[in-house]
Parts: sequence; structure tokens; C-alpha cells
Amino acid sequence: MNLLATIDGMTEIGFAVDPTPAQRPQPIVLPGRVVTLRPFDRPSQAEALYQASHGPESEAQWRYMGDGPYPNRAAYDAAFDQKQKSVDPLFWAIVDNASGVPVGQATYMRIEPNHRSIEVGNIIFTPALQRSVGATEAMYLMARHVFNDLGYRRYEWKCNALNEPSRRAALRLGFSFEGIFRQHMIVKGRNRDTAWFSMLDSEWPRRQANFEQWLAPSNFDLAGRQRVSLSQLNLY
Repeated sequence: MNLLATIDGMTEIGFAVDPTPAQRPQPIVLPGRVVTLRPFDRPSQAEALYQASHGPESEAQWRYMGDGPYPNRAAYDAAFDQKQKSVDPLFWAIVDNASGVPVGQATYMRIEPNHRSIEVGNIIFTPALQRSVGATEAMYLMARHVFNDLGYRRYEWKCNALNEPSRRAALRLGFSFEGIFRQHMIVKGRNRDTAWFSMLDSEWPRRQANFEQWLAPSNFDLAGRQRVSLSQLNLY
């Protein structure tokens, strides 16, 4: 008995897709209403990012990162220089438009143009960015660029399975949970089971509309409180 399923006499091996590769992301500026993503630039960004990520609460910000916190500014600057040169991961600073101050970072990583798959990662939201409109807008700008401009079909979010805030954030932003890769990595001498999430190009039009509805100024009252949550919008 042939155990391979067939359709119209042909072995089913997955639906056909356009094999044209996606574009590789370039270090360009991604402007938004509240924040702008700018390629890493040590002279204009490192001081603010170092100070905001190396205070009394710095351990929590770096807990699930592959690097940091750094013992001093010189070590941070040396690492920053290497990140600025990197193309995968490709680093952006998240800059607050009102103040012009960098308040976070994020990257595209595990960039696979031939498979049109790309991951967002290395995310640090400093206290000034946490739980803010700008934090969500930064993630929207990166997703929109991936799908609308670069032609990717799969956008990934991965995190330590113990990192509950990151897992909640992925679901809130519209990623779908795919499972746990057990004993996936060793990070800073500790086991890491990795939680995998993804968003697909077929899902993006609805996710984009939800992002834009949530980010609209009309979604916030005079006190800045949201009228409808992004989590509610992404339930469907």
C-alpha cells in the first residue's frame, strides 16, 4: 500500500509558492509617529542606551539576552561597534521622536531570503519605552517593513520559554505560538528551552489593520488610556 497521499496522481509535497527570494533588510531609517528606528550609530546612540540599560534594574533587562549587562562603558562600546558592523543580526536603535533620545533596540536576525523567513530579536525596551505606544509602534514598523517592503512570508519571534513577559508580548502582537524546542541552547552557562512564535504573510493584512487601529490617536482617551487593547483585536 502506498502510504504517500496523492492528489491528481501526484505526490503531495506541499503547495506551490513563488520561489523568488525576499530582499535582505538594509540599514535604513524606519520612521513612525511616536518612534523612529535608526541603524546603530555609536556616536549618537551608545551613551543614552548604555545609561538607560545599566542602572540598578539592569539585570532584569539583560536576563534573557545572549550578552550583557556589561561591566563598564568601554566593554559596552566595543560590543556596540561589533553590532553596528553586523548584517545578521541587523541592529536598530528605537529613538523617541519627541526627545530624539534612543530608548531601546531591536534586530532582524536569522535572515533567510531564499526561504523568505526572518526573525525579530535582541529586543531591549528601556524603562522609558516599556509599556508605551512607542514600544508597540516599533514592533509594527519592523513587521510592516518585513511583509510590505521586503517580501517575507514568515516572521518569527523566539524567546526563552521561562520568559513569560516575552511570551505574552508575542501573543499580544499577533504572533502564534508553535511550541517549545527543548534544550535548544546554552546561554550564559544555563539551559534554554525556546518558545517559538510566528506570523505569516497570509495573516499580516489583518494584523496590520489591528496594529493601525490600536495605534490610532483616537484609540486613546485624554488620559492616554487605551479604548480597546491590541490583545482583544488580535483574538480573531
